[in-house]
Amino acid sequence: MGNDTRSKLSIPEWSKEDRPRERMLARGAKGMSDVELVAILIRSGTPKESALDLARVILHKAGNDLHKLAAMGHAELMRINGVGEAKAMSIIAALELGQRRRDQTLADRPLITGSRAAFELLHPVVADLPHEEFWLLLLDRGNRLLERCRVSQGGMHGTVADPKLIFREALDRRASSVILCHNHPSGQLRPSAEDITLTRKLVEGGRLLDIVVQDHLIVTATDYYSFADNGQLN
Repeated sequence: MGNDTRSKLSIPEWSKEDRPRERMLARGAKGMSDVELVAILIRSGTPKESALDLARVILHKAGNDLHKLAAMGHAELMRINGVGEAKAMSIIAALELGQRRRDQTLADRPLITGSRAAFELLHPVVADLPHEEFWLLLLDRGNRLLERCRVSQGGMHGTVADPKLIFREALDRRASSVILCHNHPSGQLRPSAEDITLTRKLVEGGRLLDIVVQDHLIVTATDYYSFADNGQLN
């Protein structure tokens, strides 16, 4: 269906492949763009714009920043051509629910205050492994945990940690900082030359992306080594 025809239709009248709701059912909410999600909220566009077109205008007015969109009141939203009271209230309600969910779960997310707190989160998952694994703690601006994730798995004497994969994980989850970790099944706490080189590379890469590498822990069955505590993150 051509764009000119589709622009005059509400979402239920579009062909199935063009409907955001059908795509959301097929791929899940996480597979949808911000524009598609806003289009689902507003349901319809104007005689000249589709719901997707209007959603793009709304996000553009907010600088394509969901935080700024959440700060817009109903009067400001209704100044956008095609956004009436119902559409404005739908957007405000959805973003308020998201904020309340975040506030509700904030207290449940651990606050990482130093290497010991990070070690206590990572030790249970890597301490007893017979092979090396590389893990990340992804943190928000308040140093609360966003996610703990494994980025690689290797053998007894090493694992390959790809900087591109590490920073992709951080960017995808909008992390402000990361704590790196890998285990040494041998029980050797001191970092290898490769560990030191990788850490320096990741610290430098993080600076370019405005993602702080707060620490790199080497974990054994009983103890840990912290690059930060030993002044090795410069």
